[in-house]
Amino acid sequence: MAGFGEVKVVCLVVIVVVAVAATAPQAEGAISCGQVMSSVAPCLAYLRGSGPVAASCCDGVKNLNKAAATKPDRQAVCGCIKSLAPSVGAKPDLINSLIGKCGVALPYRYSPSMDCSK
Repeated sequence: MAGFGEVKVVCLVVIVVVAVAATAPQAEGAISCGQVMSSVAPCLAYLRGSGPVAASCCDGVKNLNKAAATKPDRQAVCGCIKSLAPSVGAKPDLINSLIGKCGVALPYRYSPSMDCSK
């Protein structure tokens, strides 16, 4: 079982994927924080500034982006990332750059003050 710190890290990476594309309260059937964490876990070193972007990181980001097809899903991912990114040491500029490095197009950028309810 993953430790609390590892869980925070995974959620942080999720921010990159669905970062600002999410908003509003979480609805039934939305993506869980556990799903987000498992998708972005390979990105942790990069997001902390201590490693390259691994292929498995981009695979997770792309899969998470595809899975977050509905507004409630995007909101759930956003909320998870927003709450955990700062506590795991993820750097906002690296969160935002990860999206482009993995070839994922999002109309928003991550910010610690982003509103996941819109």
